[in-house]
Amino acid sequence: MKTELLAPAKNIEIAKVAIDSGADAVYIGACSFGARSKAGNSIEDLKELVKYAHKFYAKVYVTVNTIIKNDEIPEVKLLIKKLYDIKVDALIVQDMAILKWSKDSEIPPIQLHISTQCDNRDLEKISFFSKLGISRVVLARELSLKQIENIKKENPNLELECFCHGALCVSYSGQCYLSQYIGGRSANRGECAQPCRKKYSIVDSSGNKLIENKHVLCLKDFNASDYIEKMVKIGVNSFKIEGRLKDANYVKNVVGYYRKLLDKYSEKTSSGEIDLGFEPDVNKTFNRGYTHYFLNGREKCFNFDSPKFVGEYIGKIDKVFDKYVVLNLKDGINLSKQDGLCFGNDGVLGAYVNNIIGNKVYLSSTLPLKKGMTVLRNLDSLYIKKLEQTNPKRNIFVDIEFEQGMLKAVDSDGNFANVLIEETEHAKNIEKNIDNFKISMSKSGADGMFKTKNISINSELPFMPISKMNEYRRSLFELLLKNRIENYKVQLQNEIKYSKYYKSELDYRENVFNSDAEAFYNCCSSKVCEYALEKNVPQDNVELMRTKHCIKYALNICKTPDKLFLVDEKNVYYPLVFDCKKCEMAVMKPAK
Repeated sequence: MKTELLAPAKNIEIAKVAIDSGADAVYIGACSFGARSKAGNSIEDLKELVKYAHKFYAKVYVTVNTIIKNDEIPEVKLLIKKLYDIKVDALIVQDMAILKWSKDSEIPPIQLHISTQCDNRDLEKISFFSKLGISRVVLARELSLKQIENIKKENPNLELECFCHGALCVSYSGQCYLSQYIGGRSANRGECAQPCRKKYSIVDSSGNKLIENKHVLCLKDFNASDYIEKMVKIGVNSFKIEGRLKDANYVKNVVGYYRKLLDKYSEKTSSGEIDLGFEPDVNKTFNRGYTHYFLNGREKCFNFDSPKFVGEYIGKIDKVFDKYVVLNLKDGINLSKQDGLCFGNDGVLGAYVNNIIGNKVYLSSTLPLKKGMTVLRNLDSLYIKKLEQTNPKRNIFVDIEFEQGMLKAVDSDGNFANVLIEETEHAKNIEKNIDNFKISMSKSGADGMFKTKNISINSELPFMPISKMNEYRRSLFELLLKNRIENYKVQLQNEIKYSKYYKSELDYRENVFNSDAEAFYNCCSSKVCEYALEKNVPQDNVELMRTKHCIKYALNICKTPDKLFLVDEKNVYYPLVFDCKKCEMAVMKPAK
C-alpha cells in the first residue's frame, strides 16, 4: 500500500527542504486567498516549485481555502487558471463557489481537495462530497480512529487526508468566529488573530472564579505517531503535518521523523531514496506538549499553563547558589552552552546556559529558582546546529547499460533515455578504459538527483577520453530528466455532479459569502437562510466557537448544572453552552 506524507511550506525554499526530507507532497499558499494570509507566494515561485517537485514525482497542492467575496470572484478564477497552467496538482478549497465553477467549466479541470475548513466531521457531509465527484477530503482533527475507519468503509473510493502532527485549533475548523467578532480578523479569510492562545478566566453564575487568568482555550500539539500503523491499516491515504508558518528546521525535522515512521508500514507515493543526514526527534522541535487528541477517546489535550514551547523534561534543580545552579539531570542528558532552559511548567522562568563547569551551570539571567523545580530544555543548541548544517538529499537510482554503441539509462520508475556513442576506436588498454567509464558513469547528474546503482557493459566499449565520457553522461541524464517530467501526469478533476445536501436549510455556519456559493447549495436542494458571519452577524444564539475541548471535563465537573462564562482580560463575559450528549462546548456571543 502507498500512502502520502504531506508537508507544509511557507515558501519555495522550505517546500524544497520538505521534499528533500521525504515529503511526497507539499501544500503551500499562493499570493492570496489562502487560510494563512502571511504565507503567500508568487506564481513564478510556485512554477519553479512544481518543476522541482515533479522531478521526484512529488506533488504540489495550493491553498485557495478562504471564503470569497462577490467582487473577488474574477480574481480567484484568474488565479486558478494560472495555477492550472503551471501544472499544480490540486487546490485545497473551502468556498463552494469553486465547485460550481468547476461544474460549469468556468475554471480549468484542476483537481479539488476539500479543506478541513469545511468542518469535515460528519459522515453525511463527507459522503456528500464523494457523491459530487471530489477525490479527496481533509478530515477534521477531532475524529477518532473508529470514525475515520467508518468513513473509509462508507466511501472506499474517496481519499482521506488526516492530520498527524502540529498545532491544534481549539475550534472545529471553519467554525471559529471569535477572532472575527473581537477584531474583524476572520479565520475563514486567513487572518486569525489566535485569541484562543490568550489568557481567560472561568466564572460561574455566582461570580466564583473556577480558573483565573489562564490559557484555558490553549491545546497541546497533535502527535499521532503512536497510531500511524493503525491509520495506515484503516485506509488513511495522506498524512498531513500542520505548520505553514514554521521554519525550515521544523519542517526538516518533523518530515524526516514521519518519513522514517511511515516507511515501516507503507510505500511512498513519490520516488527516490532519502538521505536525511541526521536523526529526527520531534521532542526537540517547537511544541506545546503532545496529545493524541481524540484518536483513541478523550484525553487531557489542553495546556492551561503556556502557549509557548517550554521544552522537553530533562531533570530537576538540585541546589541553588548565587551565581549558578546544580541540576539533577536524566540519564543521557548533556547540556551545552547556549542551551535554552525553562524552570517550572508555565514557561515564565527561562534563561540560556552561559557556561558549565563541572556540575555548576551558569545562567544568562538571575531567576527566583528553588530546589526541586522542574527543568525543561526548549533549545538544544547542538541539535539545532546539526539541523542547520545538514542538507537532506533525495536520490533517484539509475541503471546504466552500454551495448552495441548505445548508452542507456533506466531509473527506478522505469523511465529511460538512450544516447548514441559515436566513437568506434578500439581501446589500447581495455581495463583502464572500462574503469574510467565506470567512474564517469557513477558521478551524479541533473543537479545531483541521479545516483548510478548498476553499470553493465554488454559489448566492446570503444575508447573515449574521460571528458567525452562525462559529456555523454551529462547528455544521458539531461534526457532522462526530460523524459521523467514528460511522463509525469497531473490528475484532473472529475466532473462535478450535483447531489442532495444533507441539510435543507443553512445558517451562517456554512460560511456562504457569495452568490455563486449560494447557487451551488440551491442546486443541491438547500436554502441559504443566513450568509456568513463575516457578512452579517446574527442577533441571537451565535456560536463564536464550537469545540470538542470541554472546560467542564477539564475541571472534572461534568455533571454540574452551573452556568459558566469565559471572561477575557477586558472583562467581557462569553456564555459557555455544553452539549453533553456530543461532549462538545460552544463559546457564545456575549449578551448586550
